[in-house]
Amino acid sequence: MTVIQPVILSGGSGTRLWPLSRSAHPKQFLPLDGDRSMLQDTWGRVAPIAGAPALVVANEEHRFMVAEQLRQTGCGDATILLEPVGRNTAPAIAVAALEAQASGQDPLLLVLPSDHLVRDEAAFREAVVTAATAAEAGHLVTFGIVPTGPETGYGYIRAGEGTDTARPVASFVEKPDHETAASYVASGQYYWNSGMFMFRASRYIAELQRSQPDMVAAARTALERARRDADFVRLDPEAFAASPSDSIDYAVMEKTADAVVVPMAAGWNDVGSWAALWQIAEQDGDGNAHHGDVLASDCRNSLAWADGRLVALLGLDDVIVVDTADALLVAHRTKAQGVKDIVEALKRAGRPEASWHRKVYRPWGAYDSIDLGERFQVKRITVKPGATLSLQMHHHRAEHWIVVSGTARVTRGEDTFLLTENQSTYIPIGVTHRLENPGQLPLELIEVQSGSYLGEDDIVRFDDVYGRTG
Repeated sequence: MTVIQPVILSGGSGTRLWPLSRSAHPKQFLPLDGDRSMLQDTWGRVAPIAGAPALVVANEEHRFMVAEQLRQTGCGDATILLEPVGRNTAPAIAVAALEAQASGQDPLLLVLPSDHLVRDEAAFREAVVTAATAAEAGHLVTFGIVPTGPETGYGYIRAGEGTDTARPVASFVEKPDHETAASYVASGQYYWNSGMFMFRASRYIAELQRSQPDMVAAARTALERARRDADFVRLDPEAFAASPSDSIDYAVMEKTADAVVVPMAAGWNDVGSWAALWQIAEQDGDGNAHHGDVLASDCRNSLAWADGRLVALLGLDDVIVVDTADALLVAHRTKAQGVKDIVEALKRAGRPEASWHRKVYRPWGAYDSIDLGERFQVKRITVKPGATLSLQMHHHRAEHWIVVSGTARVTRGEDTFLLTENQSTYIPIGVTHRLENPGQLPLELIEVQSGSYLGEDDIVRFDDVYGRTG
């Protein structure tokens, strides 16, 4: 069998799971079903059959989260292709296909979204083996999920006549109403459109060249002009932005004569809403699913997600309650899809809750903005062992650092010195400074900022080990 190379698409923003999932930290990086994130689970289910390192296409803003989460799962040799701007799935896969062929190989690409749930990994891998045979024969394979009911939130694939395990695709169908979905399920000819695919790299490029030659040209130029370092392939922004934006379904799968569908019954769910998460979550005898510190009385068919403090529910049916450090969502379970409208309203208002959590992750660790007022802000900063922040200065704010635990190496102007627990230092406005953790344990400190402007864009970087500028 030809080598199978996974292509993991990690560019989504997951706004329908707001406030837990936000554009700066979307759902693929969250542990929604166990201890591992959905990205880590995606690699875990395909790793046993992968014959080559993964190709991961990710948003440039998420690059450090992608690299760290893959490293934690033993997938440190993945090639991470960074999109400077989103152009939908067809260009993203084109870049991955061209990269896969760069070394002279022509592997079978197994294209997987990074934010889907698959309960039965053995059934998943069995379907992949079936698809590989069809892909080796030159077909472009899509995986059709055997429907468990008349779901209106998914697109459908109508299979053509035949008894083979890989049947010709007769048509792709948009999301139907409930009555139409019921007729699809009853017919036995329709499958849910999973967004998972398999084909030889050269076959995808050939089909895309026929239907969208400008897309192939843009992807090729973006890759040829890419900047490469030890961790990332940074696609050329101008070339990639010139690509038409389209999904693989519209650009290729609906136009090719060689599309086939392989059925898959593997406990699949795209976890596309809070209602979907409630469906897959472990429920009590009254249909309630709880996460975190939740106390519920006289409630039925409800989901409560507590991300920190206690959440108490009394006498509620069919509700979604999601509590995070800076936002609370309360919704009727049947209206869960409308969360995206809340996110759009937040964006129009310019509110940071649309994109950012109170706790923000950085390649060196994280910070949590625990208090904010006029001309001051208080943060709790965690620096990973061996990590280093950039050498920087601020035009509008001064900073006072107090070490809570661990050891800090501080550069302040011309001086470099160590601070330990209960020790502190002051960084005046305009003074060049750097914070490092030279120890083996996490460094925890409190930072008190004061000044006329406290925005994150008031950073002038002189040196940064992570390649950031500002």
